[in-house]
Amino acid sequence: MNLNLPNLLSLLRMGLVPIFVIAITRGETGEALAIFLIAGVTDALDGFIARFRGQQTTLGTFLDPAADKLLLTAGYVVLTIDRLTPELTIPLWVTILVIARDVLIVVTAAALYAAQDVKSFPPMLLSKVTTAVQVLAIGLVLLANTLTDGFRAIGWIAEWSLYLVAVLTVASGVGYVVRAGKLDREGQGA
Repeated sequence: MNLNLPNLLSLLRMGLVPIFVIAITRGETGEALAIFLIAGVTDALDGFIARFRGQQTTLGTFLDPAADKLLLTAGYVVLTIDRLTPELTIPLWVTILVIARDVLIVVTAAALYAAQDVKSFPPMLLSKVTTAVQVLAIGLVLLANTLTDGFRAIGWIAEWSLYLVAVLTVASGVGYVVRAGKLDREGQGA
């Protein structure tokens, strides 16, 4: 196992997840926002260092997205609980869409691997945009719950970002299904 600096940063991001969740459950949305921002910096740094220093590893290809999904899933789940965020919560239906899309991607990749021996199922551009908007939406929801005086403007933007998350999440999920169908047909020689 190659625990280079990028991989250690991914592990650090995973370690920040329970601290992030605890901060939200204690009503400390400002601290949760700071932890979320630190996690975002570690995400940017691990990718930059891995590419810049040529430290990309097989372990890193699993750790980095796992850390991202762990943080995002935890954020969406905990910010859906009404009593934890006084000003704005993420609607349950948005959280279900986000989690369902991730499950769909994992199941699709596993099925393609098992049925067609497809070993690479890289993310689509739409998927990367969707993830970026999902991250932004969590940050905005945390900010709206931190800045009570500025809630109206930030809250309105945060609410609209959640609708954008829903649209992009569905579009990305459909894109993966279409792509998987195409790969399956190609694998069967159709």
